[in-house]
Amino acid sequence: MNQEKINFNAGPAALPATVLQQAANAVLKYKNTGISILELPHRGPEFLEIIEESKALVKELCEIGDDYDVLWLQGGGRMQFSMIPMNFLSTGDTAGYIDSGHWAAEAMEYGAYYGQIQVMGSSRATHYNHLPEWPSDIPNHLKYLHITTNNTIYGTQYSDIPKVNVPLIADMSSDIFSRKWDYNRYDLIYAAAQKNLGTPGVALVIVKKDMLSRISNHLPPMLNYKAQVHENSILNTANVSGVYISLLMLRWIKEKGIANIEADNNNKAEILYKAIDESKLFTGYVQNPAHRSKMNICFTAKDKETELAFLELCAENNIIGLQGHRSTGGFRVSIYNSIEVASVRTLVELMKKFETNS
Repeated sequence: MNQEKINFNAGPAALPATVLQQAANAVLKYKNTGISILELPHRGPEFLEIIEESKALVKELCEIGDDYDVLWLQGGGRMQFSMIPMNFLSTGDTAGYIDSGHWAAEAMEYGAYYGQIQVMGSSRATHYNHLPEWPSDIPNHLKYLHITTNNTIYGTQYSDIPKVNVPLIADMSSDIFSRKWDYNRYDLIYAAAQKNLGTPGVALVIVKKDMLSRISNHLPPMLNYKAQVHENSILNTANVSGVYISLLMLRWIKEKGIANIEADNNNKAEILYKAIDESKLFTGYVQNPAHRSKMNICFTAKDKETELAFLELCAENNIIGLQGHRSTGGFRVSIYNSIEVASVRTLVELMKKFETNS
């Protein structure tokens, strides 16, 4: 029998054991329907209950009111890279983007298909090893400012976002619900689910109703936020099982509590960064503590041979998912909400053992 593994993958990420068990039960039979969640009709009353409970939980956890709408859409983060400029940019309009990492840059590239892009800050020149300086002057003519709150590939994260004078849009795919946060500052938030919120194939969108009135482009309904709101995210056949697993995750987050989740995330990050900073073999990619991510911790070893040897040791000890992104190499330890403090301690103990024997 295979031993259970510690899964530090960046996405699809580890899910809590209780969520996995509930999902497994629902795959066999969902409640008293006599059918699997995989067979549940997307326009039936059972799925409507799932949608409504999930929307209510999102609003409760974000501490936002009825001036926001909640959507569950398909297509992942890249679809949102497209939909945002489709809905809010017209020819001749300009949007601001902060280029803080790979996905921020890709969102910017998608935006350029539909309007003018003004780069409001970038750390590309230093391979994103720090956050760009926050813009001191944001032009009022910008249709929106787009930011990525956590950068998974390079391991940077904003600890705070200043208030801005234009609509603020945030990609929170990898750190939503990971800490106490003022979600009311944002006009649109989106998050691909496969980090802290569920499984691939569904994306959460939280949009201020006022933003819907800013949609001026003539778009097919599937790509129009206003039409998706009108149809309650069921304009087409919805990803029923994906939304259900996200609901299970939302219940889990509420039960554990955002404050407790944040405390655990801080603890995990502190333990791992301390081990890296004290090591003679490993070096953190992001040196500025204020810019370091508490979700994705990226580091390298002194040479490629050492990296391969440590990965092999981890595999022998049932620890997986540490390989850095294909564009950067090295290591990336993703310590999302469902990762336990004990799992990080196990990894650190193995790092110290490896260093002692090297």
